[in-house]
Amino acid sequence: MHRSIRLMVSIIGLAMGTSCASYYHSQADFNREFERGDLNQALEALQRRDQQANSKSKFIYFANSGLILSVMGRYRESNDYLERAYLFGEDYHKNYVNEVASYWTNPMVTVYRGEDHEHLMVLYYKAINYLKMEKYQEALVECRRLNIRLQELSDKYSSEAKYQRDAFIHTLMGIIYQTMKDYNNAFIAYRNALEIYEDDYSRLFSVQAPHQLKKDLLNAAYRTGLRDEFDHYREAFGMYDYVPEKPEAELVFFWHNGLSPVKDEWSINFAIQNLPANRVEFVNKNMGLGFHFTVDNDDDRSRLASLDIYRVAFPRYRERPVYYPAATLRTEEQIYPLEIVEDLNRIAIHSLRERMMLEFSKGLLRAALKKATEHSVRKEDETLGALIGMINAMTEHADTRNWQTLPYSIAYARVPLAEGTNNVDFALEEPGGGRVNHRFTYQAKRDQTLFHTFSSLESMDSADRIPWN
Repeated sequence: MHRSIRLMVSIIGLAMGTSCASYYHSQADFNREFERGDLNQALEALQRRDQQANSKSKFIYFANSGLILSVMGRYRESNDYLERAYLFGEDYHKNYVNEVASYWTNPMVTVYRGEDHEHLMVLYYKAINYLKMEKYQEALVECRRLNIRLQELSDKYSSEAKYQRDAFIHTLMGIIYQTMKDYNNAFIAYRNALEIYEDDYSRLFSVQAPHQLKKDLLNAAYRTGLRDEFDHYREAFGMYDYVPEKPEAELVFFWHNGLSPVKDEWSINFAIQNLPANRVEFVNKNMGLGFHFTVDNDDDRSRLASLDIYRVAFPRYRERPVYYPAATLRTEEQIYPLEIVEDLNRIAIHSLRERMMLEFSKGLLRAALKKATEHSVRKEDETLGALIGMINAMTEHADTRNWQTLPYSIAYARVPLAEGTNNVDFALEEPGGGRVNHRFTYQAKRDQTLFHTFSSLESMDSADRIPWN
């Protein structure tokens, strides 16, 4: 039997297991329970598939387990899973056998590496867990890990259109340093965050620097003794009368709103044209797409020349619009709007769009290898060639995996508290003008910073889910 046919036959079983449904639909029982807010049932559904801890989607398994346990308030267990997700990212190496198999079947047979923003969010949830447990030194360790990951992200990309700097993570680092009373490093982190909001985030994601970040930057500059910087930024912000705040205690409230987009797939038809100098071009004239490859092997070039129009599958994101457009916190003295500090929906969609040229190239090569083998075999055995053609059609799918339990966006506010008992009202604004109200009571010590996260899982396609805080 031809060597390529033997390889094809040996991976048919693997291909068939990943060829029919998107990753989201393959996890239907887990997603159903999670999206309706039944986290106990969602965790049970997830852990029924404990074999995923050793699967090619292990990063998602660890990340999902960590996120759910965090929302449930089981912070130590959560961090155990999140640490495993972090270490996976540190130790990841390509399995080249699976890389080869993916060219014959589809990328779902490879180990899922995780998107750049997903690895940052692993450390975000770890840091938040430690902050809620008042383990500030441990949170600082995650802060330093975040800084390393941010440097790696910056080194990875050179294009200004790429997601390569994260303003929210710098803001979080500033919040952690400020909680530790390290105002010098807090000032540096806030200043970095401001720069990224004013440059990258406003341009790429239409997210502006939160007003609270500006106040935190001014407070950190003042407490560090950087009076020239304090005056500079106060003037730059138009906050000429701003006086640094020093409440008895503070609350930092994070609102995780909605659900991040889900990876789906779409297909494009391409034709092949022969060019001089052993080159071939994959063309879709309707979309104005053309990709050139050099093919030095005469047999391969002959096979490719016999190809007609064929289908190639690529990943894309399907957005899940939020149900609640805004929210506020209210004390007896004042109202505090929750300001968007991270738009994970836009980051995910933008990042995938920016690497689509790479996805196109990988997908075209995969489809061409499969189709060329089919044509070659048909010359020798029409029946076997037809079988391979059927397998090709069934296995031409994109990698639709992603961390789908992340929020659509993150918003935050900093609220001054008095020493002792504090009541804070949280109001979610509904699309029709109504409100959903929650009251929280906090016991604060002098100079203490408390942390609270609230997760609303509702999206516009289903608004009957249970919020978690």
